[in-house]
Amino acid sequence: MATADAAPGMNRKQSIPLVIGASALGTIFEWYDFFIYGTLAASGIIGKTFFPAGSETLRTLLAWAGFAIGFGFRPLGAMIFGYLGDRLGRKYTFLVTIVMMGIATAGVGLVPSAETIGYAAPVIIILLRICQGLALGGEYGGAAIYVAEHAPQGRAGFYTSFIQAAVAGGFILSLIVVLSVKASMTTETWAEWGWRVPFLLSLILLAVSVWMRTQLNESPVFVELRASGKMSKNPFVESFTYPGNGRRLFVALFGVAAGLTVIWYTATFSVLSFLQGPMKVAGTTAQITVAAGALVGSFWFVLFGHLSDKWGQRRVIGIGYTLTLILLLPIFWLIGSQANPGLKQAIARAPITVTGPQCDFDPFASKQASPCAQVLDHLTAKGLPYTLMTGETLNVSIGQLQVADPTGEALDQAIKTAGYDLTPQTPPATNLAIIFLGVIALSFLSGMTYGPVAALLSDLFPAAVRYSSMSIPYHIGTGYFGGFLPFIVSYMVAKSGNPYAGLWYTLGVVAIALLVILWGAGQHWTSSRDK
Repeated sequence: MATADAAPGMNRKQSIPLVIGASALGTIFEWYDFFIYGTLAASGIIGKTFFPAGSETLRTLLAWAGFAIGFGFRPLGAMIFGYLGDRLGRKYTFLVTIVMMGIATAGVGLVPSAETIGYAAPVIIILLRICQGLALGGEYGGAAIYVAEHAPQGRAGFYTSFIQAAVAGGFILSLIVVLSVKASMTTETWAEWGWRVPFLLSLILLAVSVWMRTQLNESPVFVELRASGKMSKNPFVESFTYPGNGRRLFVALFGVAAGLTVIWYTATFSVLSFLQGPMKVAGTTAQITVAAGALVGSFWFVLFGHLSDKWGQRRVIGIGYTLTLILLLPIFWLIGSQANPGLKQAIARAPITVTGPQCDFDPFASKQASPCAQVLDHLTAKGLPYTLMTGETLNVSIGQLQVADPTGEALDQAIKTAGYDLTPQTPPATNLAIIFLGVIALSFLSGMTYGPVAALLSDLFPAAVRYSSMSIPYHIGTGYFGGFLPFIVSYMVAKSGNPYAGLWYTLGVVAIALLVILWGAGQHWTSSRDK
């Protein structure tokens, strides 16, 4: 394994705690910058401010599409900064990425609303999200490889697990900052301009991150490559032409990155949106619960990174995939059963059934084409589950109650009469404790699959093209399979009326990833590191 031990005499005075601390802290800050958008999108603020639309469902989808666009550009960032990292060095490349990320994040906090500048607002937001995606495409690979190349033999899983935990740390920090800023001002001030403060605070985080990373030396492995003249001339091309790398890239993309990332986003943004949306849990309560669960659950990342050094990274990740396929739905059912007891009872006592013709509901339409589709849009915007049946005339029943005019205000009145309380609720303490344990359980699944990944991917590829070879499949997998997850899940829930429908996307991707990683193990794909 080409770690610090493989480069005798190089950078020996640099302490491992400094290497891990500076890399992990910078990663926390950079992911904070990236996730603050998602945290506020889950609460609806981003959609209301920047994405004008006639439908609340469409506005939500557009906000999550903006979230996904940042991820969509991560692979391009991986190609650009992976090339620079293999040619110019690990340290300076991921120093550039953090500056780019910090400036773009602060920019989001300064963009006027769509009400002020019209469609220019979403255009500018999308451009800033593209910049964030490019920066993040170069950040993760640089930090993970930098730590891995300093790790002692046989300890890469443990050392790099702190980088994985730092990704979760960015999500937790985004929630903590949002909650703190929100608590420091009135609800009206928060809604008017206070939500912009977390974006602007990234400038302070940027200054701290840059200072810490300038204290670091270059990776000893890269120093040795440069001194020996073994650097790649074209890392991007050689990532695809290096003997055996094609199979490694395939497994890294579909067997590793795709699987672990959908689990992670389901355990963070999906559960947060699930609580605040269909379950009607008060935003602050949901954010505190998820943040606390994710904070406690970050222990799993380090634990399984450590255990992967003993058991093997692929084995730990494969077991994590298997447990996810078995436990994901039951965990969400458990959380859903405890989140809003009153709403649960109302749904069981008075289920909503919609019968009618031309009920082709289009979540992307600003106005639905038929009265039946308009009813479905109305129910979806309220996060209410429904059963759809075909019939000749439009009819909506809520339990035994038939709604006389389902296209008017009578529908809202009937929903209220049937006992549906759609105001944000705070579950009883016992229920909150169970939800908290459910979030920790989701973090367990995420930590088991995410904790060992940096060591696995760093060990998989040769040092001369490691930055590019690791970053490209990782960011394609995480950028497209994971980054589009909130958007896809929101669409599946809106289309079906089932708040659990989006979980089938996660389960499908994880099932494919498990098959690929088992195939990869069967093919005996092994490290091609330079000896």
